[in-house]
Amino acid sequence: MTMLSWTIRTALLLCLTVPALAQDLGTLDPVPLPPIANPNDPSVPARELFGRKAEPAALPPRVIGFYSNGCLAGGEKLPIDGDAWQVMRLSRNRNWGHPVMVAFLERFARKVKEQGIWPGLLVGDMAQPRGGPMLTGHASHQLGIDADVWLSPMPNHRLSRVERENLSATNVVRADWLDIDPKQWTKAHLALLRAASLEPEVERIFVNPAIKKAVCREATGDRSWLAKLRPVYGHNYHFHIRLSCPAGEAECKHQDPVPAGDGCDASLDWWFTQEALHPKPGPEKPPLKLAELPAQCRAVLGAP
Repeated sequence: MTMLSWTIRTALLLCLTVPALAQDLGTLDPVPLPPIANPNDPSVPARELFGRKAEPAALPPRVIGFYSNGCLAGGEKLPIDGDAWQVMRLSRNRNWGHPVMVAFLERFARKVKEQGIWPGLLVGDMAQPRGGPMLTGHASHQLGIDADVWLSPMPNHRLSRVERENLSATNVVRADWLDIDPKQWTKAHLALLRAASLEPEVERIFVNPAIKKAVCREATGDRSWLAKLRPVYGHNYHFHIRLSCPAGEAECKHQDPVPAGDGCDASLDWWFTQEALHPKPGPEKPPLKLAELPAQCRAVLGAP
C-alpha cells in the first residue's frame, strides 16, 4: 500500500459509514431495546450503552473527545419540522446535536432556501441523545457536531411519518462509481455543497468521490472552498457536514486541518483505482468499550 492510500484509509475511518444503512427503511413502531443484564460489565460495547439512552444527559452542553471516540453532554433535539427542513427516519432518534449544530442546521437551511439555492434540507442522522458510538451505520457522529443531509431537495409538502421512514434519498452517482449520474446530478447540488463549504463553522464535508470529481470539473471562480470537500465512499445519497469543535470547549479534540490545495489531484485519482473500488476485506475492528472513551463519558452515560 502506498503512503497516499494509507493516509486516505486512515482518514476514512474518521467518517466511515456503512452505505446500505443510510437508506434502510425505518419503522412506524420502533421497539425499545431490551435491558442489558449487566451494564457494568467492562466487556459490554459502548454502543450498546449509548444506544439505549433515549434522552440527553441533563448537563451543560459540551463536546467530549474526538469525532469517532467521544460523547455529548446537554444534547439538543433538532425539531422534526421547520420552515426550511424536515427530519427523516424519526424511528432512529438520531436528530440530536450540540446546540451549535442545531442552530447551524436551522440557519443554513433557511439561508439556502431564502437565497434560492435549495428548497430546504432533508436531514438524516445527526447524533444519539448522548452521542457516543452507534449501534449501526457510523464510526463518527459521536460528538453531536456531525450531520447527514440528503441529496434530495425538501418537497413542497410536509412529509408523513410513513414517507419519512420509507422514502429513499436520490443517488446521484453512476452505477460504476466512476462519475456522477447526469440524470440526477444538478447545478443546484453544486451550489448547495459550495454554500455549505463556505460556512466558517464547517470543518469538512464528506461526499462520494464521484461527486468530488464532478465538483472539481464544474466549479468556477474561487476554488478555495473545494478543500473542505473530502471524498469518502458511501456518500452517494447524502453529504456529511462536520463542524469544528465549538469555541471554548477544551474537551473537544480537533481534527487535523484539511490538506493544502483543492483536493483535485492524485489524492482524488486514488479513489478510482481497483484498490479503492474493490478493497480486500480486512479484520473487523472490535467495538469500542466504555473504558476506551474519554473518562467524562461515563458521567454523561450515568447522568439523569
